[in-house]
Amino acid sequence: MSSSSRFSVVVPAYRVQGYLRECLDSVLGQSHPGWQLIVVDDASPDASGAIAAEYAGRDPRVRALTLPAREGVGAARTAGLREATGDYLLFLDADDTLLPGALAALDAALTEAGDPDVLLHDHDRTDWWDSVRASGDDLGPDADPLAVTPAAWNRAVRRDFWTGRGLAFAPEGPYEDVVPAYRAVLEAATLATLARPCVRWRRRRAGGLAGSPGRRHFALVDRYEELLTGAAGRGRVFPYAVAHVLRVLDDATRTTPDDRPELFRRAAGLHRAHRPAGHVPADAREQALAAGSWPAYLKQEKARGRKESLNSSLRRHKRKLRSRVMKAAYRTDLRTARLDPHLAVYGAYWNRGVSCNPAAIHAAARRIAPHVKGVFVVSSRHEDRVPKGVPYVIEGSRHYWQTMATAKYLVNNSSFPGGFTKRPGQVYLQTHHGTPLKKMGLDQRRYPAGTHGISFAKVLAHTDQWDYSLSANPHSTQVWERVYPSAAYAPLELGYPRNDVFFTTSDEQVRALRRELGIADGQRAILYAPTHRDYQKGFLPRLDLARFADALGDDHVVLVRAHYFYGAGAGIVDAHPRLIDVTGHPGVEDLCLAADALVTDYSSVMFDYACLDRPLVVYAPDWQAYRLARGTYFDLLSGLPGDTPGAVATTEDELVSLFRDGGFDTDATTRLRTAFRERFCAYDDGGAADRVVRKLFLAG
Repeated sequence: MSSSSRFSVVVPAYRVQGYLRECLDSVLGQSHPGWQLIVVDDASPDASGAIAAEYAGRDPRVRALTLPAREGVGAARTAGLREATGDYLLFLDADDTLLPGALAALDAALTEAGDPDVLLHDHDRTDWWDSVRASGDDLGPDADPLAVTPAAWNRAVRRDFWTGRGLAFAPEGPYEDVVPAYRAVLEAATLATLARPCVRWRRRRAGGLAGSPGRRHFALVDRYEELLTGAAGRGRVFPYAVAHVLRVLDDATRTTPDDRPELFRRAAGLHRAHRPAGHVPADAREQALAAGSWPAYLKQEKARGRKESLNSSLRRHKRKLRSRVMKAAYRTDLRTARLDPHLAVYGAYWNRGVSCNPAAIHAAARRIAPHVKGVFVVSSRHEDRVPKGVPYVIEGSRHYWQTMATAKYLVNNSSFPGGFTKRPGQVYLQTHHGTPLKKMGLDQRRYPAGTHGISFAKVLAHTDQWDYSLSANPHSTQVWERVYPSAAYAPLELGYPRNDVFFTTSDEQVRALRRELGIADGQRAILYAPTHRDYQKGFLPRLDLARFADALGDDHVVLVRAHYFYGAGAGIVDAHPRLIDVTGHPGVEDLCLAADALVTDYSSVMFDYACLDRPLVVYAPDWQAYRLARGTYFDLLSGLPGDTPGAVATTEDELVSLFRDGGFDTDATTRLRTAFRERFCAYDDGGAADRVVRKLFLAG
């Protein structure tokens, strides 16, 4: 990278695979071209390093470094600094983002100020709910710059000033940026401010420093001890240091009740050693700190927090009441019954029958772990869908609650009904039911048209019950980690069991399936399987099915599969000899095996069908409306390898032409399909169900 870069952006990465792409994209998407991006993989055990390498391979302005062993955020930033060539240093955490236009705004502010040593800029804050709020920092012309949040990511520092002053991050432990953040302000000969937010800081529900209480937060006292011992102007820093330490002391997400007295003792020692002459405590809390009296601090805290305590008590009471109501139906079983180590309960698609990944796992368990009895949960409306020989219970029945109270293993691709709460000792595998193209989980909050009253608090409560989250590809793992954030579960990157049949079904079995469906010998079968729209009621195909079948000719047959949300049929009123309604067929996998090509829009069936390496056509006449209403994780119509699975049509005439002229299956579409398979079928090889069973029921 040329030394002409205006900015060097350093991003340390450790266990951030679910956030890193958004972070890096926020840099690549900046309108200002003069930047260098250095991503430092701190020996992360997840896909962070691979993601960094991918971006480095895509853009020469991106440099990916990998440390041989984990060294911590400070050391990772320092490693990135050694590769920096830009005029100014910017530090960005891998779960944060640069806001649009940030670099252009920073460049303009720096130029206007005559390229100062340091430019402090504002930020905003978000959380797992995607609620955005202001930073609370005052960057006005009369404000004290030392009052700005002491962090690495809210300032641009001239590189020669950083190196010339010997600024450095603490090599180990948290709060590694406190000392250089304050020193940069204290020692800058020229300093400017920019009140515009340039960074969006993210508070994570799981995995971040803010949500991880423990003694490592004691490091904050050590950082201020170092700063107040050696820094010029330390008297100016002292009140901010005290306020910072007390915020951490009072933050239950950082400090446990058992650790608070020791942290207070250390903070009192810091106060005693560095209190400037004439300093007056700001409030009663600091008075207690200055006196070194933990009982006095607690007394003041109780008085100050009486209202907060009352509100908290009310919230706890509501949670307990809700919990009691949820557990009432099977409280007796929970008291008297023991967990059955040889019982597994399965559910699929909100109790619609026996299908998808749970069905494939159940079948494999019968074969290689027969000591584990499997029972499916189904609703009374779908009892007729249960195959012969498969044990089941009806949701809400007494037998259902007994089964839920005693089963050791829980396997579902959605959720169990009735306010179920997992018992200690139960093991819950969430298999999901598709690779995400559309926004899922907490990401749906940005698209209210598709939420339909979803309680995201309940979504997170459900997520906290999982032990494993199954993935068919790295993309899914990374999305699930971010949109279903919880420290409770681990990713299980073993492939989709439901896709095993695409590798194990024989040609003769496929021919038998085609005969059962009414596909004549020599006919090309096209499976048309669109997804549902959150903004549309009922199955309304954006395709004249009869006209499409007529245009294809006698040597084609169209299998029509409406989404299961729309019932058991596609509502084809006029009979047509080459249209077959297969919506009520129990398994979409059979339909995929029988089809010579797939036409779909945004359905996750495309990711499964890609395993077969057969032609796949995206018919997306309402792509823009769908993206705006529901949101997607990538541009399906971009034509880029890995994003687009094959030929694309946006009008009915284009779709007909693709099949008439052979455009649905060319060398170019084959290359696209190959890249799509490599990205989204990475873990599927025919053995996923066996791997899951061995991991879940046979201790690996």
